[in-house]
Amino acid sequence: MLVPAPRNVRTTFAFFPPENSPAAWQASLETFTTALERAFPGAVLTHRVDPLRGLDVMDFDVEVAPDVWITGRAAMPEPDYAYVTAGNATADEAALFAQWLRDSYLPSPAVVWFNTSAAMENGMETPSPLPATGDSSEIEAFFRNHLASAGVE
Repeated sequence: MLVPAPRNVRTTFAFFPPENSPAAWQASLETFTTALERAFPGAVLTHRVDPLRGLDVMDFDVEVAPDVWITGRAAMPEPDYAYVTAGNATADEAALFAQWLRDSYLPSPAVVWFNTSAAMENGMETPSPLPATGDSSEIEAFFRNHLASAGVE
């Protein structure tokens, strides 16, 4: 008997510091830009002002694996406010980016929280901590469980 493959839901994955420690990332758009350029040769980065919030943001497209691109946005205007999104991504695509963010950019693996737009649309508004350890396949499984618990996948 064949077991059907899980649906490959596309959604926006949002990453941010824990609510009780908003300055935990110690990040800025400048350091994030430099990190993306180093980690992802060929990254397409565009700085602009978000017209709704008046914040400096950076839109980016990065190749996280051969022929796997993540389109995202980052805003880090103050030490106590930061977010990064991976838009229209599947769990496996977002997991590759999340692992890089957690393991290569942020000061501690324990400071990454996330939610998805698909889960929020289904009423699951409480963010979850990203696992502090594990490779991208383990993060992917965690993301799939998150979506399933929100009734998405």
